[in-house]
Amino acid sequence: MFNRFLAAAVLIAMLYLPGCSEDASNNPAVQNGNLNLIVNGLEDLGSTAVYEGWIIVSGSPKSTGTFTVNSSGQLSKSSFEVNLSDLNNATAFVISIEPVPDPSPDPSSNKILAGDFSGNTANILISHPAALGTDFSSASGSYIIGTPTDGEMNNELSGIWFLKLPPPPQQGLQLPVLPSGWKYEGWVVVPGSSSPLSTGKFTSASGSDEASPYSGSMPGPPFPGEDLLQNAPSGYTFPVNLQNGVAVISIEPDPDNSAAPFALKPLVGNIPADAADHVTYNMANQSSANNPSGTVTR
Repeated sequence: MFNRFLAAAVLIAMLYLPGCSEDASNNPAVQNGNLNLIVNGLEDLGSTAVYEGWIIVSGSPKSTGTFTVNSSGQLSKSSFEVNLSDLNNATAFVISIEPVPDPSPDPSSNKILAGDFSGNTANILISHPAALGTDFSSASGSYIIGTPTDGEMNNELSGIWFLKLPPPPQQGLQLPVLPSGWKYEGWVVVPGSSSPLSTGKFTSASGSDEASPYSGSMPGPPFPGEDLLQNAPSGYTFPVNLQNGVAVISIEPDPDNSAAPFALKPLVGNIPADAADHVTYNMANQSSANNPSGTVTR
């Protein structure tokens, strides 16, 4: 009896001796490798969202960790420890935008950058099919100044509509279809103001946008746009004069974590100082200057 007890005691003691238990660092199945990330063009998401990296292994996403970006575009973290076997077998890398707190362990639908590994490197772009699927280089747009929702010849310089004339009004924006998790949003910068005003979110440029909080009581044209006539937000007095202002089309994550325009702004139009109402003005494609991109190495 004593010998059996002693043998058991020795066995238990051995389990707690250094080197007798399984050491994760010596187990190839749990060894880690380093994933290094360089990205330009991402913006500060504030306190309500973070960026998260994902490697795609056998068709499934595996998180590589979260990071933030400051107002200067610097990443809070650029090197991540990742399971070595997963890292070696990864075929692609994706960056998503995730809410804080995050209710799900899976990637959100707000995937902004992605790329396929070629050897140990992946160039990540918004145009990858796992991200936005386009670089927006084909986007074009036009707009008019006018206020159709309060009748003719009233405050005509205080409204902007993304359409083109001559009559009848025609679709003014030519934009790629966005994947789930993204929407377009129109903006106008009023001269002398400190922040842009949203003219509404939309997924199709051939219909009205989602809201018209500032427009008058009459129907507007069936295109994105807004008259700035009532319910002026703090810091504004309506009507305004949009001459010398700026028209912008942005791409926003949905749900949207910020009331300000997102970093992706493919179309921008400087409203002429002598802009006349009901005259078509064209927007410039700014996608090459605004699109974020990066490189990931393993």
